[in-house]
Amino acid sequence: MRLFRLLKIASVASRYGLDEMVLEHEPSGRLVQIANALQFWRDLSAPRAVRLRLALEALGPIFVKFGQVLSTRRDLMPTDIADELARLQDQVPPFSSELALAEIEKAYGRPASAVFAEFDPVPVASASIAQVHLGRLREEDGGQEVAVKILRPGMEKVIAHDLALLDSFALLLENLWADGKRLKPREVVAEFAKYLYDELDLMREAANASQLRRNFADSDLLIVPEVYWDWCTSTVMVMERMYGTPISQLDALRAQGVDLKRLSAAGVEIFFTQVFRDGFFHADMHPGNIFVAADGRYIALDFGIVGTLTDLDKDYLAQNFLAFFRRDYKRAAEAHIESGWAPADTRVDEFEAAIRAVCEPIFDRPLKEISFGRVLLRLFQTSRRFNVEIQPQLVMLQKTLLNIEGLGRQLDPDLDLWVTAKPFLERWMGEQVGWRGLLRTLKHEAPYLARTMPQLPRLVHQALARPPASDLGPIVDQLVREQRRQNRWLMLMVLLLVFLTVLQLS
Repeated sequence: MRLFRLLKIASVASRYGLDEMVLEHEPSGRLVQIANALQFWRDLSAPRAVRLRLALEALGPIFVKFGQVLSTRRDLMPTDIADELARLQDQVPPFSSELALAEIEKAYGRPASAVFAEFDPVPVASASIAQVHLGRLREEDGGQEVAVKILRPGMEKVIAHDLALLDSFALLLENLWADGKRLKPREVVAEFAKYLYDELDLMREAANASQLRRNFADSDLLIVPEVYWDWCTSTVMVMERMYGTPISQLDALRAQGVDLKRLSAAGVEIFFTQVFRDGFFHADMHPGNIFVAADGRYIALDFGIVGTLTDLDKDYLAQNFLAFFRRDYKRAAEAHIESGWAPADTRVDEFEAAIRAVCEPIFDRPLKEISFGRVLLRLFQTSRRFNVEIQPQLVMLQKTLLNIEGLGRQLDPDLDLWVTAKPFLERWMGEQVGWRGLLRTLKHEAPYLARTMPQLPRLVHQALARPPASDLGPIVDQLVREQRRQNRWLMLMVLLLVFLTVLQLS
């Protein structure tokens, strides 16, 4: 089955002339001439960007998502290709209205006319995994205007084939490429597969939307639509209809009086709030999934892919971000080693010098003057030199960072990402250390302390009553006396901390 899929990919690439696009910079041009002579039957009259988009659409959802990411990287892609690939964000060819109505009847056991007071069979947006129709609930159910998201039929089989092929490629990379094992391509594919399969369950997406809405309740930066749970299934999701302007329509936003500089700064704050405050972030933030409300707030859509971070991940990331923002490259090097991402025997001074050489040239410059493609390439070379391991659990965060940077570049090329993000990170780090961080930890641990505190005297008594080994004699007796003294101080400290916690909770 994988062989057939591989042959299909090769056939589509040939049909749309992707080989010509790859070989067009070959100095002699002979390979291009040979390829064209052998495949004279294909029509290459369409512009290259159109042919690339059509090829990605023909290859399926994984390749469409790849095109979506590329469309946000206007600093890396030619303008014609970036503009054309932007159509993949919400203009993928829809499936038929008949199939949409059939999916609704299959999900509810009754036709759309019996579920909704109004339902438009023509979709307003179509993406790689699902498409969206507008409608209105029946009056007895509230009568709200809704957006109805319907999963594309038969997606599981297509995605399974593509992921199997990607896994095969990753296995080859691990065995044939010198950097294969360090970059962990199979783990990266597995992480991508997990998020992609999550997108196929619209109940999970509805839960993601509900969580994000709670996290930003009453926010003056972000609006998240309400989910109507009574009409959600694994293949159909019903949520509040949102009114806004796509963030890619910059002229329309300017005409409405939206301050694009403020909007770009708000986008950075929203991202860092999701990552460091909540550890739960929208991981598919391309322009097709973001609208702007009349009051200038962001509207988030499409919650199929979200990322989560542990407290250790957040602490590590915050330390590194702050180290970079402060140009403290020694601390950045130390954080990599302390986290285990770089080998323990790495020389801090050499690693520090390498990071400085990559990062120093980009500071104090607006986004429009920074080639992040070149920066990423140099960081990759540095990580390879010092055997830094890629962390698969942060793949979604890296992808989101690329989306955020691409979006910020479109809204405000003069945005200083460092100045915008640094105060937020410093505030967050300030809440993690000192008395405020300690009291918050105690609040979190109070239920556990309440259960274990009554057992401490018995556990301490059992430990101290255990007879010492005879051959250690007086030394053990002295250690026991010292341990008893320390235990008394420890008990006093625990009681003090519990008392402070009670005061904070009361």
